Formats: sequence, structure tokens, C-alpha cells
Amino acid sequence: MMTQAMQFTVDGSVLTMERVFQAPPELVFQAFTEAEHLKQWWGPRGWTLTVCNVDFRPGGVWHYCMKCMDENQGDFYGMESWGKAVYKEIYPVEKFVYVDYFSDAEGNEAEGMPSTEVTMTFTAHEGGTKVISQAQYASEESLQTVIDMGMQQGITETWDRLEEHLQATVR
Repeated sequence: MMTQAMQFTVDGSVLTMERVFQAPPELVFQAFTEAEHLKQWWGPRGWTLTVCNVDFRPGGVWHYCMKCMDENQGDFYGMESWGKAVYKEIYPVEKFVYVDYFSDAEGNEAEGMPSTEVTMTFTAHEGGTKVISQAQYASEESLQTVIDMGMQQGITETWDRLEEHLQATVR
């Protein structure tokens, strides 16, 4: 099965990412919202979720830690990256909205790092599911900060891992 290319569009302080996955919307939605799924694919290649606590409801929090387990990644090996999402709106199987933060192990938001309001939408598309992630940053500079950190490669690898997880789950 051919992997779908990911589309990135930057418009001011908004980053939109789109990709079609060959799996039903219900499964793709679950993959983004349930810890059992997220543990299997979230993060770039070589990174593993060592902590993944999901309270999927408006006002609920997803707190996680990605750790680099790949010795070939040099200085990144052993590094941890903590994140936190606070869910604002949830429309099962269609969309959810959350605010994404860099955080520490206790869930405190990282000082000086940009937060993002993200709207995730899921629509049936030619036997699969089109996922659109629209991330609104506070400023164009905040968006550029995360782009400069390699976010585009990281998200592409993460969504590639999602495609592999979905294919293994659908079989």
C-alpha cells in the first residue's frame, strides 16, 4: 500500500497538516485519543512514549513523555521530551480541539515555549480517513520556533508510524 504524502501549509501563525490514512474514521479517531493506541505510534522514529496518561474529556489532560531509545540518534539518545494537551472540545469521531504545551514531568507548562491551539478533524475519504490538524500559534515567530526545532520531520515520522500502526491494527 502506498503511503499518502503529508501536506503542510503555513498561513501567518497557522500551520495546517493534512494526510489520508487507509483506515476507518472510528479507528483513526481512537488512535489519536486512547493511550493504548498512542503508546504504539506517537513520536518520531526511535522515540517511545514512556509515560502516557489520557483523560479524554473537555477539561481533561493528556500528559506524556517521549524518550529517545535509538542509540544512532547521537546526542538525542536518552533525551526526554514532556508534553501536555488540555482538551477543550470533543465531537466523537469528527473532531476535537486542545491546547498543546511543552511541559515537565509534573505537568507544569515550560516557560518560554510556545503553546498551540490545535483542531483535529477526521472525515471519511475514499475508503479511508482524511485527518486535518490545524495549529494556531500565538504569533508567526512562535510557529517559526517550532519549525526551526524540526517539527515538520518529527510530525511526518510520527504520522508515518501512525499509518504503520493502523495497517497492523486493521489486518
